[in-house]
Amino acid sequence: MLRSRYLLTSLFCLAVSASAVFAQAPRVSPPDVAGAVVDGNRVTIYYSRPKTKDPQTGAVRKIWGGLVPYGKVWRVGANEATLIVTQGPIELAGKTIPAGAHTLFVIPAEDGTAQLIVNNQIGQWGLTYDEKQDVARVALKKEDITAPVDQFTMAVQRVPAGGGVIKLMWENTQFSVPFTVKK
Repeated sequence: MLRSRYLLTSLFCLAVSASAVFAQAPRVSPPDVAGAVVDGNRVTIYYSRPKTKDPQTGAVRKIWGGLVPYGKVWRVGANEATLIVTQGPIELAGKTIPAGAHTLFVIPAEDGTAQLIVNNQIGQWGLTYDEKQDVARVALKKEDITAPVDQFTMAVQRVPAGGGVIKLMWENTQFSVPFTVKK
């Protein structure tokens, strides 16, 4: 009996110490933040940045239509769901996004088009998606970029004439959508 307790206690201590070591390991897709103050309204995006190269083998992966399949909801990045937080309401392609926190998803299509989904469900792992909680779906503008982007990158930028733009860049493609701040 004493031997069993000792064994169980030892296994428990080993599990706890191993979990502490693994918890400190760096993430394969590190977290990042993109944001800007646009017309007095702070817009911030919290996301994780996967790379074009496979973390296991180092082989270059096809991103659009490969790792990110066409016609399916993609979590925009890696790990936890990508979160957009805005101090005040913004307007994306004629759709009002209320102030607060929302999750972003994308559905890329084989013809090169893509939709950005703004969803009210927050705090979930990135693969969890509930269409009933969509706030808006808007078309993204696709542009080819000449310098390949190895690590998924997002940006929130002010536009000098007013408003801003949200950008998603990876591989040889940039998707973007302009927004304005609702007064």
